[in-house]
Amino acid sequence: MPTQKPTPTAPRTPDSSAPTDHRPRYADLFRTPEFTPLFLSSAAHTAAQTLTGLALGTLVYDATDSPLLSALSMFGPSLAQVLGATVLLSGADRLSPRATLTGISATFALGTTVLAAPGLPLWSLFLVVLVQGLVAALGGGVRWGLLHELLPDDGYLPGRSVFNMMSGLTQIAGYAAGGALLTTLAPRPTLLLGAVLYLVAAAVTRLGLTPRPPRTEGRPTPAETWRTNRVLWSSRPRRLTYLGLWLPNGLVVGCESLFVSYEPGAAGTLFACAALGMLAGDLTVGRLLPPTTRRRLATPLLLLLATPYTLFALHPPLPLAALCAGLASIGFGASLVQQERLMALTPPELGGHALGLHSAGMLTCQGLSATAAGATAQLTSPATAMTLLALASMAATTTLALRTRT
Repeated sequence: MPTQKPTPTAPRTPDSSAPTDHRPRYADLFRTPEFTPLFLSSAAHTAAQTLTGLALGTLVYDATDSPLLSALSMFGPSLAQVLGATVLLSGADRLSPRATLTGISATFALGTTVLAAPGLPLWSLFLVVLVQGLVAALGGGVRWGLLHELLPDDGYLPGRSVFNMMSGLTQIAGYAAGGALLTTLAPRPTLLLGAVLYLVAAAVTRLGLTPRPPRTEGRPTPAETWRTNRVLWSSRPRRLTYLGLWLPNGLVVGCESLFVSYEPGAAGTLFACAALGMLAGDLTVGRLLPPTTRRRLATPLLLLLATPYTLFALHPPLPLAALCAGLASIGFGASLVQQERLMALTPPELGGHALGLHSAGMLTCQGLSATAAGATAQLTSPATAMTLLALASMAATTTLALRTRT
């Protein structure tokens, strides 16, 4: 079993007087054993999620003409994350990473194949989506805990930046391809293609990663999940960091969940522009900014994440809407700064659980926000709902910034 890193007793902040930033270069990361297969399997999994999410949202909107149900079909799996975070998350440090990640991708492949079945009742569709979300709750903790284990302390932020940029590029390509596939093949064949990509992710994980023991001994149980959650939540700095990772981000994703109902024929364009902005933000924060500057930009980036969506109150045409979505998503780079702080505040033996709690909580907030956005759009309009959620995100960011300073 790999030797554990010493438990930090205080935030590990780089020396601001150092003349250079000694973080590993991106090329160095790919020379790290097992980084590349983990990266490639995650890329295939993300591509599958992109294709299937757009196809499923379109399928449900065509059948129901409901912004709420369309948003829930795309982001509903996130709602199950809260259940997974309360019963399954202790497995993030207590299960074999290779077997767990392989099983998660295979389960998604099976579920997506079921979703593509003709005549599937709407309630059955949402039941499959719920099960997928429950399984996914474990995936974030296992994947990011393994990444943190593979890389040195100063390598996690650039490593996560590379993964985020991969996610942005994959979403750009996936939404563009998804829009074309939905025009030529319709939603159900696109879902089957997504299932194939999930199987590719499972195969790369199984063949590319080596078996390794869990980071922590013991059986994963709901009681252990609750105990560790309480430990992580008991620290005020960690608690505020978690809220900063969850709330502003989740509310803005609620805005994105309405792209299909805002512009049904060009939702892929809006999603692709948002992914391009996220790519630019992650590259800037993860590689171009020095540590001292980076740490000061978390709050400004979170405000940037929400502000452009307030312009949707004016019902901008597609080109301006796409520009707003791309500009706003640069602000997602704030999560890299916040995750770096979270890891500095967390003992290494709880790293996977801590990152899993971050992932599960963030996705739960995204699912709740998508639900709220869809319900608000039902009563008003997609543009109005986007504006209201953007204002709520700005208010959350400001409140948390003030609480952190006291």
